[in-house]
Amino acid sequence: MATDLQGIGLGLVSRFASNPLVHKYKLAKPAEKLLYTSTKRGFELAQKLMAKKALKKQANSDVKALPAPPPLFDLSLSEEQQMIRDSVKAYAEYSIRPLALEADEKAKLPENLLLESQDLGLNYFAIPEALGGAGQLSPMTSALVAEDLAWGDFSLAYAILSSSSVVNTISRWGNKQQQEQWLPKFCAEPTDAASVFSAAIAVHEPQPLFNSDNLTTKAKKNKKGFVISGVKSFIPLAGQANLYLVAAKHKGQNQVFIVPANSKGLSFKASPAMGLRSAEIGSLKLDKVQVDKNALLGAGNPPSTTFHYSTFVNSGNLTWCAMAIGCCQAALDYLIPYVNERFAFGEPISHRQSVAFMIADIKIEIESMRLLVWKAASRFERGEKFHRDAFLAHQLCIEKSMEIGTNALQLLGGHGFTKEHPAERWYRDLRILGVINGGLQL
Repeated sequence: MATDLQGIGLGLVSRFASNPLVHKYKLAKPAEKLLYTSTKRGFELAQKLMAKKALKKQANSDVKALPAPPPLFDLSLSEEQQMIRDSVKAYAEYSIRPLALEADEKAKLPENLLLESQDLGLNYFAIPEALGGAGQLSPMTSALVAEDLAWGDFSLAYAILSSSSVVNTISRWGNKQQQEQWLPKFCAEPTDAASVFSAAIAVHEPQPLFNSDNLTTKAKKNKKGFVISGVKSFIPLAGQANLYLVAAKHKGQNQVFIVPANSKGLSFKASPAMGLRSAEIGSLKLDKVQVDKNALLGAGNPPSTTFHYSTFVNSGNLTWCAMAIGCCQAALDYLIPYVNERFAFGEPISHRQSVAFMIADIKIEIESMRLLVWKAASRFERGEKFHRDAFLAHQLCIEKSMEIGTNALQLLGGHGFTKEHPAERWYRDLRILGVINGGLQL
């Protein structure tokens, strides 16, 4: 019922915002504000329902449940997850997508993007309730959010998810002191864009055929804590992040270290690339950066919460996959009306079998990618081994997302080569999937 009400409300507001009279009488800004408020309220309602269910489950924990039935193959989303999807999709459509073209051309983040996304509550889900969050660390829900944000724009979604990925990582593996020190900062109410507490994960390195298991960034222990040296690439947020999670090799093991952005020896250099332009990516250099003894992520944790680097990398790859699915879905949603309305030789080009089959293949591949990603994310959420599933999902998404990006250009013909249509931007952003390792987290 709540899902229906949320969907009806968003639908009414969306139709009002798109009415020509709104623009004629200069009501666009109030309409956008109303839509944003509706989206935010949907997120808040979803959070309350999730918290209420958790409390109810805890209250009934002393009651012995009947044996669980055999697991069924069911991909239906919970009511809360569907509400979150509705809210994020509306936010992506009306707050992210209109900014995408200008942000890409200027290679610059919109000024208030991170402020609005934080106000929406994306960082609160994984933070424990005792520290001001919702206490709902859900890889499956995170995958849904990543997909819908990237439907709005792949590059801007990377910038938005950068901080929530750090929150997820510290909430999952950080020790008590690390969580108490850093997580409340993400719950603070920022007054303006400059006061937003942002963060990023630094894994990828500027090495040919980089392998996330073979890190060249090194960490050495000393009396004060650890000294870290190395270079990281594809780091978002233009060096404006307040905190970095840096992957480095320590005593032959790959570890992650919490590095404040104001640490001496830490510097950022802008490195604009073919894709991810609006995320303002660049290189992060660590020149003998000194961090304290508690900088090692999860130091002193019991075996149940021991940090697992392979899980950390697999989770990051799944986030990129979810974003690629959202971007490919955006391409399909754009292509279907285009091929139906584009006439050639007296009929829509969709009447040509080659075009119709290509559209059908895109839909099939998107559903295949989504199925593998959801399977891996759900196994991750249940605490099961998911390395094989994540690997298969990643390999399929690398191949098929690039194929879909190419076919989108092909179906648009000469239009696909121009900035008049967004396909060229999707093509450039999707290329990153076969290049990058890490940087995000479910």
